[in-house]
Amino acid sequence: MSIVTGKPEETGYKDQFLEFLRETWLGYALVLPATVLLGVIMVYPTLEAIWMSFYTKSFLNPEDAVWIGLQNYSQMYGDPLFWQSLRNSVILTSVAVSLEYLAGLGLALVLKQKVPGIKFFRSVTMVTWVLPIIVTVIIFNFLVQYPFGVVNVIFEQFGLPTTYWFGQPGTGFGLIIFMHVWRNAPFFAIALMASMQAIPESYYEAASIDGASTLQKFRYITLPHISYTSMIMIVIHVIFTFNNFDFVYLSTGGGPYQSTEVLPTYVYKEAFQSYALGYAASVGTVMLVIMFVFTVVYVKLETSE
Repeated sequence: MSIVTGKPEETGYKDQFLEFLRETWLGYALVLPATVLLGVIMVYPTLEAIWMSFYTKSFLNPEDAVWIGLQNYSQMYGDPLFWQSLRNSVILTSVAVSLEYLAGLGLALVLKQKVPGIKFFRSVTMVTWVLPIIVTVIIFNFLVQYPFGVVNVIFEQFGLPTTYWFGQPGTGFGLIIFMHVWRNAPFFAIALMASMQAIPESYYEAASIDGASTLQKFRYITLPHISYTSMIMIVIHVIFTFNNFDFVYLSTGGGPYQSTEVLPTYVYKEAFQSYALGYAASVGTVMLVIMFVFTVVYVKLETSE
């Protein structure tokens, strides 16, 4: 009797296993075209660039490549412009992302309030983020243009010095940071606001009964509950800012006197102005290693919840 009843159970397990295989392979089959396309447009060029970093190769004669091992990396180590570009990239990334988070957090606290017209205000705050970067640069360039830019006209009325502010080493770099903050802070705000809205109101009500102040509620309820979203947003924007080429190239081009040069613009100039593809590839490889660290952090944060 046990043998007779065992066969249907074994058949059922076999059918379930075959169904699982069919569903699994169907998923793989649906993902395969996108995976192949991703490999063609991203993985292959990345591996090619890493391999190229061990060659001396000119953009004018790409077929005349000569293996030189680690000489490009040795040259990079002794290149002061590389270290200046790296320093500028680190400063830009750390300062811009920090200010973006603080501005976004403050804006999120305002946007989550239930007051008339807040939905319209939430929509308006996203305008700066959806604008193309070239439009943002044009707006700021118009504002600080000499002598007819709005900023210079106002300064002139108060007897303050006027100049083309993107052309000054200190103010040019500061304006690039400000453009990053102006564009990306609303994205922080929307993400943090959504995270705040998921916090149960009962937590705040219980804290009020216990006599907690507004600052204490923010410190012990709001911040802990948005910490995961905060870390994810920070890591994503660190990766974006460190690799961003548009803001610097379109506003200052890395000048004046390389004071705003960052690694992405440095790679571009080495490859397409100095035609040193091998050396540019080595700098790009170093950027890849740095960003790989942040990617690992992002994946761990994404899977740790």
